Amino acid sequence: MTPAPRRGPVKVLIVDDSEASRSAIEAMLAERPGLSVVGHASDGEEALRAAVRLAPDLVVLDLEMPRMDGFTFLRLLMAQRPVPVVVVSAQSQRQDVFKALELGALDFVAKPEARTPLEEIRAELVEKC
Repeated sequence: MTPAPRRGPVKVLIVDDSEASRSAIEAMLAERPGLSVVGHASDGEEALRAAVRLAPDLVVLDLEMPRMDGFTFLRLLMAQRPVPVVVVSAQSQRQDVFKALELGALDFVAKPEARTPLEEIRAELVEKC
């Protein structure tokens, strides 16, 4: 069975506690036709509410956040409203990548090290989204 063709852009929710990271990721994705950022969240609790309210087609998720980390959010999201997730995080040790994938993330993009612009991941992030 072939899926029905998509109508309209892929709706993206960006979840990251850093306002600078959220803005940079949104700017990267805005350049890609077919992607539309429909919301932002700064922690997992806010992100769960936004995921229910906005019904995104894709979530871009950081792992290190206050109140509710990305792992907990991912576990709850997949139980309540499964949606494709691309993790973008500085927590890129092998065990963190595997844990995120085991919890349901589709892919993982490592944030660059401190003082390196987030812009460095543009091509990889856009391709995975």
